[in-house]
Amino acid sequence: MRPRSLDEIVGQEELLGPGAPLRGAIDRDQVASMILWGPPGSGKTTLARLIADLTRSRFVSYSAVLAGIREIKDIMAAAQRSAAAGGARTFLFVDEIHRFNRAQQDAFLPHVERGTIVLIGATTENPSFSINAALLSRCAVHVLRALSDNDLLVLLRRALGDDRGLGAERLRIADADLRLVAERSSGDARRALNNLEAVALAAGPGGEERTLTRAGIEQAMQRAALLYDKTGEEHFNLISALHKSLRNSDADASLYWLVRMIESGEDPLYLARRMIRFASEDVGNADPMALQVALAARDAFESLGLPEGALALAQAALYLAAAPKSNSVTLAYGRVLDDLKQGLSDPVPLALRNASTGLMKDLGYGRGYRYAHDEAAGTAALDCLPERLRGRRYFEARPVGEEKELGERLRRAAEARARAEAGPTRPQEGGATGRPVTSVPPRRPPGRAAT
Repeated sequence: MRPRSLDEIVGQEELLGPGAPLRGAIDRDQVASMILWGPPGSGKTTLARLIADLTRSRFVSYSAVLAGIREIKDIMAAAQRSAAAGGARTFLFVDEIHRFNRAQQDAFLPHVERGTIVLIGATTENPSFSINAALLSRCAVHVLRALSDNDLLVLLRRALGDDRGLGAERLRIADADLRLVAERSSGDARRALNNLEAVALAAGPGGEERTLTRAGIEQAMQRAALLYDKTGEEHFNLISALHKSLRNSDADASLYWLVRMIESGEDPLYLARRMIRFASEDVGNADPMALQVALAARDAFESLGLPEGALALAQAALYLAAAPKSNSVTLAYGRVLDDLKQGLSDPVPLALRNASTGLMKDLGYGRGYRYAHDEAAGTAALDCLPERLRGRRYFEARPVGEEKELGERLRRAAEARARAEAGPTRPQEGGATGRPVTSVPPRRPPGRAAT
């Protein structure tokens, strides 16, 4: 059922419709090297073969999974001989090109530059990550989309009525049941045709008209396989969808992406770790319990495993989605990093240093320190940042959830420190900072070190 002309290709109108750039290049026989990027079953191999057929070229198909550098050299040598003899151009189609390492990809470069070959690479992975920059810069990238259910219905009806497909089988199927086959195929034309063939085989031998029933379809197809690659782009797409759904407080979407990843074979503990990170990054102190819930979900899964432990992860995802959101912790951490990158890593103020030896005490370690528990407000007039960073504000509490009260407590503490600095006090003998301190020496519990 592979299409025999561009007009038989279903979908990909942006590339192959009237006036589309790639369609125009094919019609003018001016095709340059390209990367076809799209999910399985979107038509990459079909399109490459049609391009070669329609542009009067020599077509060589090559799998990155099965071959290596020696095969590349043999193909290039044959392409050079063909070009020298005035023969047809060589279109080299490399399936799964992202599986080549850097050295293998670099082997194509001189031949692409000289025009010895027209390279057509097919990949399911984002070329930005999987193709060398030098090779990528010499190729146009064309994105093929997963087929819609309606596109798949066109292909399935064509297969049922064409003798190249199942036309001779005299099969009948209700439109709603045929749409079920399309919906279970996840935009993959190859999978849709395979599913239809499995349903037809399950219906028994041909010879007379047969009706494909919903029960038979369900039994033959079992459940749809989920597109996933734990090391590829789809992994990052799905975890991004989960994280952004949680951040947007969309509980249903969060649950969908979580379950989809678990059912696709993702490591559930990876998901637990991501939710722990989310609890600090996007909820933070707006709901401090969020971190505890995420940690508890991880521990529960480690105790139970699959399938029971998956419910603990689902519970945590729903809690995180519903929690008030604050990225104040993330922003505060980033502000500190910015200062450190600017070289603001000055020595610890003497007042904050612990004088654990006589020499350190003589050098002024701990001089001017004030014990917060001895202050009526529970905070002392003490500068705890280096000199150049005095007064810097890193953490800005947001007025949401528990963080609102946290911000109020921090504000009251700052005001108390300001009042203490301005209050009636006298300098401590030999104070290192020159700031006013109380005349009463700090009291500590028995045996407590001055920390």
